[in-house]
Amino acid sequence: MSNNLLTVAYIAASILFILSLGGLSNQETAKLGNLYGIAGMILAVVATAMTSQVTGYGVLITSMLPAILIGVLIAARAAMTSMPQLVGLLNGFGGLAAVLVGYASYLHPDPALVGVEFTIHKLEVFIGVFIGTITFIGSLIACGKLQGIVPSKAVLIPARHGVNIAMLLAVISLGYVYMTAIELSGLIPLGIMTAIAAI
Repeated sequence: MSNNLLTVAYIAASILFILSLGGLSNQETAKLGNLYGIAGMILAVVATAMTSQVTGYGVLITSMLPAILIGVLIAARAAMTSMPQLVGLLNGFGGLAAVLVGYASYLHPDPALVGVEFTIHKLEVFIGVFIGTITFIGSLIACGKLQGIVPSKAVLIPARHGVNIAMLLAVISLGYVYMTAIELSGLIPLGIMTAIAAI
């Protein structure tokens, strides 16, 4: 699987995680939200396993077994009433994984990517990190609200629509700076965009 296709798969997985969070927000759609989360994680794992860099499937399976065991133990011990926040939290780690993979892919790009392919790769990294950050932070907040740690009442700041538009314009501007940056100098706008997406 090419790096471009891998990045697209990660973006699709991140979108599924976001849909999962939306579904887990109420009981009527919780089952569908859970299915979105499962589909997103399966997509991310399968896409990773199909990359050319993965050659030792024995090592991959061995590293996955403890994660599966931990997941099963956590799910078995969690009460049904706390299952939505558990799923939300675990989905958040999928978003965090997308962010970390995006940064790793930017710092160590495939040397075979040149010209238009490299440009597409950079754009995919930017979008993937943006969506992954929103997924991760949104999952933490949703989990906190469901657990009662974070107040469930919506926080409405004055002129929030203007602030949202300003942040969106800032992200677009940072995207331009990032796309036109030479070598690793795009790491600064990528980092600032990540911070904005986390707000």
